[in-house]
Amino acid sequence: MNNSELGLKIGLECHQQLDGKKLFCNCPCTIKDEKADFEIKRELRVSSSETGKTDSAALYEKSKGKHFIYEGYNDVNCLIEIDEQPPEDVNKEAFDIALQVALLLKAKPLDAIQFMRKIVIDGSNVSGFQRTALIATNGEIETTLGKVRISSVCLEEESAKKIETTNEYVKYNISRLGIPLIEIATEPDIKTPEHAKETAEKLGMILRSVKGMRRGLGTIRQDINLSIKNNNRVELKGFQDLRSIPRVAENEIKRQLEILKTGKDVNSEVRKVEEDFSTTFLRPMPGASRMYPETDIKLIKITKELLKKIKVPELIAEKVEGLEEKYSISAELARELVKEEINLEEYTKLYPKVEASVIAKTLIETPKEMRARFDVDVDKLNEKHFNQVFDMLNTGKLHKAFIIDALLELVRNGQIKQERFKELSDKDIEFVIKGIIESNPGLAFNAIMGDAMKKLKGKADPKKIVDIIKKLTSK
Repeated sequence: MNNSELGLKIGLECHQQLDGKKLFCNCPCTIKDEKADFEIKRELRVSSSETGKTDSAALYEKSKGKHFIYEGYNDVNCLIEIDEQPPEDVNKEAFDIALQVALLLKAKPLDAIQFMRKIVIDGSNVSGFQRTALIATNGEIETTLGKVRISSVCLEEESAKKIETTNEYVKYNISRLGIPLIEIATEPDIKTPEHAKETAEKLGMILRSVKGMRRGLGTIRQDINLSIKNNNRVELKGFQDLRSIPRVAENEIKRQLEILKTGKDVNSEVRKVEEDFSTTFLRPMPGASRMYPETDIKLIKITKELLKKIKVPELIAEKVEGLEEKYSISAELARELVKEEINLEEYTKLYPKVEASVIAKTLIETPKEMRARFDVDVDKLNEKHFNQVFDMLNTGKLHKAFIIDALLELVRNGQIKQERFKELSDKDIEFVIKGIIESNPGLAFNAIMGDAMKKLKGKADPKKIVDIIKKLTSK
């Protein structure tokens, strides 16, 4: 049965942490795991929304009857995170980043932004709710299987990190609580499990194109919403690796098909992705009943003047393509330069006589080769070291064939003996090679080459050595 016959619908949610300060206070976005400075205990209770309805997910969590313990740190937490002080104004830098992301996704920002309280009583928020705001709607991205519409771009608070669960309580580390989080949700336009992976990769690339994103494990998360045959939607949470998305989605399709074969409907629920690519029940699917306005945060109006001030960055994919075309380097090398935020153009201006490709390879590939071949600590190399080598190349004091040798001297000795790398004239090279040939009549070409390289290492281009040996041995 193909995906069309299945009536397969897949949507994606992408969550990205921001760096800098937290969303509603000046605490730094630093996640800690050492011994806590303080600990507090709380119990959370369910309340109904303004419509009088109570959220099913909240009721489910309350039914567990557990209390919550929170561990915090004096340097990264304050009274706001333990719900003893109202929130301050929204972090302007985080708000501007959310608008940048929205514009990159071609989404339309709302005229006014109203933060909401989303009831969450699993303990991951000390207050019992998460502050979240809809920033923009109706965006889109291009993929190999057509456009995928972006239904919403939201800015919200990150939750606390669960560190222990018992029958009586759940313990959380609140250093993560309050970090700004951008949430991107797509429409169910994703056509296949593999397409879901591609879409997640595209969204990740767009997010990384904006400065201010946190990097590293756990800083970006993807959830999938999946249904078949017009049945109920299931949300899959906890993907650790984008490569696992297709396999987990395929397994979920099989699970839902087995349920439908029995004549039952698929339960609308949230499921946790396990290491073996299966999923387990987490909680009922939350609904709109858990949302109500946050009255402690004033309305934010989005004016034309404000949007004009938002600078939309160049996408990583566009930067990579531009570097490939301008400097004739490989896509992989270009991606590494962008990832490491290396300004190749600036280097080419400083060292105009050095090929851009040589600069790029020296900065990206050479340290890896040095570590693999010579087992040296390349972390000792810094910008000053590379600039010294590039300056020698630019002034003709070093041939590109001996870049590794020069960098090895810097790692091992902290300096370069420039006289060692002073390039000999063709006449001097020929004199050395003639001496080798005359001292060893009948010596094979490769043997002559080996002896010549030992005597001339660092002082002659290997290609030039080969050419001179050929000339002398062909007489």
